[in-house]
Amino acid sequence: MRHTHPQPGDIGLTQISGVTGRLIRFGQWINGDGFADYQHAFLVLPDERLLEAQPGGSRIRPLTDYADADVLYVYPEGLTEQQRAGICAAASRYVGVPYSFLDYLAIATHRLRMPVPGLRRYIASTRHMICSQLVDQCYLDAGVHLFVDGRWPGYVTPMALYNILGR
Repeated sequence: MRHTHPQPGDIGLTQISGVTGRLIRFGQWINGDGFADYQHAFLVLPDERLLEAQPGGSRIRPLTDYADADVLYVYPEGLTEQQRAGICAAASRYVGVPYSFLDYLAIATHRLRMPVPGLRRYIASTRHMICSQLVDQCYLDAGVHLFVDGRWPGYVTPMALYNILGR
């Protein structure tokens, strides 16, 4: 489902310009999630704040940082206020989590069914997360499973979130 006015627990999907955005688009396409306009995801928090993954580590920022951006706010149908509160509470545990572009490679390796022993364990052990993994993990911590397709936890791109919530 979509919102025009973001609520705590919503997921914001937006574009990233330049080379970084094009690289993420390509990575998402390789992963089978499409080649469209959403390369970044963040989690809306109470008090007009958000949690997002960044190359220097995840951080909480003012929601107004995206006031001039084209953002699609989405959430799963039937999301309760209690679940929203749990998702937002989980967010504080992930401030400072490192970012890794290599997670796109790991997601592609998994999607292409390339045999890499220990890949799943390695990705989980590094505690690195791209933006969409961070959002999905906060939902999982609150007991809300966005994906029911058997994917490994953390194997989520911004376009995967759009594909299940934004259409």
